[in-house]
Amino acid sequence: MLGLDDETSRDHDWGLRLTLLVPAERVREVDTLLAGALPETYQGLPTAFPLTWDPAVRHRVEVAAPADLVRARTGLDVAAGPDLAGWLSLTGQSVLEITAGPVFEDTSGEITALRDRLAWYPHDLWLHVLAAEWARVEQELPFVGRTGQRGDDLGSRLLAARLTTGLVRLAFLLERRWPPYPKWAGTLFARLPVAPSAGGHLSAALAAPTWPERDAALGAACEALHDRQRDLGLPALEGGATEPFHDRPFTGLRDVPGVLRAAVTDPEVRALPPRGAVEQWVDDVAVLTDAAARVRLARTGASAAC
Repeated sequence: MLGLDDETSRDHDWGLRLTLLVPAERVREVDTLLAGALPETYQGLPTAFPLTWDPAVRHRVEVAAPADLVRARTGLDVAAGPDLAGWLSLTGQSVLEITAGPVFEDTSGEITALRDRLAWYPHDLWLHVLAAEWARVEQELPFVGRTGQRGDDLGSRLLAARLTTGLVRLAFLLERRWPPYPKWAGTLFARLPVAPSAGGHLSAALAAPTWPERDAALGAACEALHDRQRDLGLPALEGGATEPFHDRPFTGLRDVPGVLRAAVTDPEVRALPPRGAVEQWVDDVAVLTDAAARVRLARTGASAAC
């Protein structure tokens, strides 16, 4: 799907797969037909094999109706477009499982239309999730220096890693690219237009032997991302993104979240709690891979006071 499999990927759950989309009333019929008609192998690769979560040896052509495929990955009926809470329930990985990879044939146009609806956030919601990610950076950026100053080098490194994760996600958001799950985040980040200006600083922050170097590298990464934000025509501050944190020798973030929120015109988006999408405030894998749980959380979170 993402074109990232290699030889290591073939040590389990490997064989020929395809998603075959048919009308809902034909799903069972087509699945049964394939079970009886597919050869055991094709060009030396198996068509039927067990999976880690399903030990049965059977064909791995996923037969589904287009809307059911989307619902299985996202938890949503997106035929008319997701509502605000629906958008906020999405993870980048769940959308990529619908929108990435080629569509070989779409006779009805249905799956193409569904993919198009999931292409990216509505504009004001895009500003909202950008502001939420910058806010996470704002909340913890000075602590990299504060912990280091107290001699807590491990704590400083932990914060630097956490902030780097958020800044990488911010890069995907700026470039209007859905982020994959963490295993592939660095690989696909390196392909983003902003990577040449921000990537080196992020790597330096993780490798820095001292907290002042760590602090400076994260600040430089923030500046590179803010510059990209401005270059893309998105709301940005005059001048830089960072400033000294009060009178302490640490880097702080200026009000980048505020300038983004101020540009939101949709009153429903303006009324949302500032925490952003579910994957911006939940990191439990079991939750993020459970579409129904994400939707429940997003609907609760979108209506709850912050």
